[in-house]
Amino acid sequence: MEKQYYAIIDIGSNTMRLVIYLREKGGRLKEVENVKAVARLRSFLETDNTLNDTGIIRLISTLQSFQDVLVTYAVKDVVCVATATIRQAQNKEKILVQVEHQTGLTMRILSEEEEAYYGYLAVVNSTSLSTGVTVDIGGGSTEVTYFKNRELVASHSFPFGALTLKEFFAKEIPTSEELENLRNYLAEQFATLPWLRNREVPLVGIGGSARNLVQIDQNLKEYPLAGLHQYKMYDTDIIHVSNYLTSLKPDKLPKVEGLSKDRADIIVPAIEVFHSLYKMVQADSFILSRKGLRDGVFYEQLSKEMGSILFPNVLEDSIQELINDFDLDPKQILHVQYLTRKLFDYLKENGLLHLTKKDWTLLKRASYLCHLGEYIDAESSAQHTFYLLANRTIDGLMHKDRLQLALIASFKNKTIFKQFIKPYKQWFLKEEQKKLRHLGALLKFSYCLDATKRQVVKEMSFDFRKDTLTIILHCDGDAKPEEYQSEKQKKHVEKAIKKDVELKFDFL
Repeated sequence: MEKQYYAIIDIGSNTMRLVIYLREKGGRLKEVENVKAVARLRSFLETDNTLNDTGIIRLISTLQSFQDVLVTYAVKDVVCVATATIRQAQNKEKILVQVEHQTGLTMRILSEEEEAYYGYLAVVNSTSLSTGVTVDIGGGSTEVTYFKNRELVASHSFPFGALTLKEFFAKEIPTSEELENLRNYLAEQFATLPWLRNREVPLVGIGGSARNLVQIDQNLKEYPLAGLHQYKMYDTDIIHVSNYLTSLKPDKLPKVEGLSKDRADIIVPAIEVFHSLYKMVQADSFILSRKGLRDGVFYEQLSKEMGSILFPNVLEDSIQELINDFDLDPKQILHVQYLTRKLFDYLKENGLLHLTKKDWTLLKRASYLCHLGEYIDAESSAQHTFYLLANRTIDGLMHKDRLQLALIASFKNKTIFKQFIKPYKQWFLKEEQKKLRHLGALLKFSYCLDATKRQVVKEMSFDFRKDTLTIILHCDGDAKPEEYQSEKQKKHVEKAIKKDVELKFDFL
């Protein structure tokens, strides 16, 4: 099948960006190219809100440079959208004509409502959140939405962004009085929307300023996991980053790890927006969504094919992408999952392990991706499985959930488990670590029962007496490889249940 590429050009007030996506087998889009240009179009708006000739030339020359990238891909469709600066420009009709004449691109100017809507759509289709408030601060506007049960309830676009708010400061590092004036202004603005107040839900940050805030926080904490999407912070973290940045001398600011040089002069006002909104919402956390306006535009296009603007299950779709990417065998997955469930239910019902519904949810997720690292190298499968799952963005999973998945799916033995979990030990209580290890042992044991991927072990039954659990494995065909592997692995199940395990292979 010929690869299908789609492209979007996002013309913002601060930056312009070209993103090229590859359409996956399952229909979702995978980013393959991301080109950014710092155009600062906002700075070319005259006092009468006309974009001057220098700004128009900057806009068109940047679009032409994007086209040089586009010709290297067989792009099926190119969407070009513009936001606040072009929307507010008095001469926008002239700009539209000039852009089309000189580049051949038809520029679509998004309304305030559309800009907010696409941010919401990106968040609900790429995270596990069902309720929250989104905030996307651009150079010239700030969009906020409130969604509940994945449905958009309210939205608003404020006519200020990071570039306009920096005018509160005489220099890059503000005085205490300037910060106070900005905070009062933002509190007054957000107070005009009663639906924001005291929601006690996650505040979801979208866009470059939110990404930079998270990157700085991760660097200050020496955060051990890769990835930004669905990273969680709290108000104390936001305050800490703000205090750190405002304590620096102006020449040190552009050198801060995680901060883009082109955002050094606008990051402090942007962070104040996040913190002011956090307080207004009484948010329970600040969560980053790497998916934003551009993704929302394409999600809308995909929805026309699906018949719904909402993907039914974000996490299942993301797991399916992994299954496709690593060429995992669906038949084996379902069989291992079946055997794991039989073992799980017996141990739970007979009190051999304290297991919950939540534990099965974790185990079921991991069973889809058990030892996918074999795709790279069978001998070091556990190491590759852990690294890939722990460090790859999985839509629908927060970072801690992703780590749990990686620890269970990669389980080989206690020594390697302790090696994997060492940088994250403070994330889990001792009992939680033990539970993850036990779940991993159960999955690995079941996986060994289908070592040759032939589904020879058809069924299992149990007999428990005198501190010995006998597992009777009903086979159809030669199961010697499965017998060898499971005999090696059963010791980890024995340690978990503190009983002896005897395996009996019964041939049908």
